[in-house]
Amino acid sequence: MEYALQVAGPYENVLAAARFSEERGLPALAMPDHYLMATKEEQAKTTPANDALIQLAGLARETSSLDLVALVSPVTFRHPAVLLKTAITIDHMSGGRFSLGVGTGWLGREHEVFGFDYPPMSERFAMLEEALAYLRAGLDPGYPGFSGERYRLEPFPIAPAPIGRIRLLIGGTGSRRTPYLAGTYADEYNVYPGEDMADRIGRAQAAAAEAGRDPDDLFLSSSGQVVGADTEDELEEILEQRAHASGMSREELSAFIARRNSPIATWERLREQMAALEAAGISRFYLQGGYDAEATPRLMDRLGI
Repeated sequence: MEYALQVAGPYENVLAAARFSEERGLPALAMPDHYLMATKEEQAKTTPANDALIQLAGLARETSSLDLVALVSPVTFRHPAVLLKTAITIDHMSGGRFSLGVGTGWLGREHEVFGFDYPPMSERFAMLEEALAYLRAGLDPGYPGFSGERYRLEPFPIAPAPIGRIRLLIGGTGSRRTPYLAGTYADEYNVYPGEDMADRIGRAQAAAAEAGRDPDDLFLSSSGQVVGADTEDELEEILEQRAHASGMSREELSAFIARRNSPIATWERLREQMAALEAAGISRFYLQGGYDAEATPRLMDRLGI
């Protein structure tokens, strides 16, 4: 299993993470797409949220080997035409190294602050499925067009065409609609850890087969905040520090971790957890939590990366 970083923040920090990743020989760098990186007002004042797609375009010109991954863009933020043109542009700027992740969105507060519509989950999934079909049509060299209830694309030549095949990524914690959409439309399925991971992967592969695709071509990845320590006491101290830095209570941080089943344990158990993910078919794990010039290399050394 290969590892990559998922980072956010000021461009200088993101660029430092990208340069470290290339020097370390990592395959990719991913960025989350949020308009808020903190939902409490005092914390938000000092926690910048930049446009991830613009930052990825900058990295396209300042890196040479990394896959650049949007993990993931809420369908509520941008019309699929904007996502299509942005993806093709970054594809050309990077020499064919861009992967576009699209999801339903989950952070309601950023929609409230910026005035985006945030419909119920069922409607967001409907929007997502149409957007994915639109993107597939827009990237098809045959210009088939697409007509749905929400979005429409005429069967008309789109230039420039992508350099190669822009990879579409779908990720999330959903147990049924997310695997179905991943198998039907995506090149990469980012599946969070959990007891039902094998079931979700199986549903995605079954959906791929039903769509006439080879299930083995679906690239499986996962992600999470990985935290390790020598002892349980040290681990608790680290989590207390992270809660304080993020403006959360310790209980809020625990709830956030639990929703995503993040790999957090002493080193021996942590390595066992990561080995279990690889055994389940995960080919890439995105390490969330930001980049630190001292802590990130230490984490990788202890994981044997």
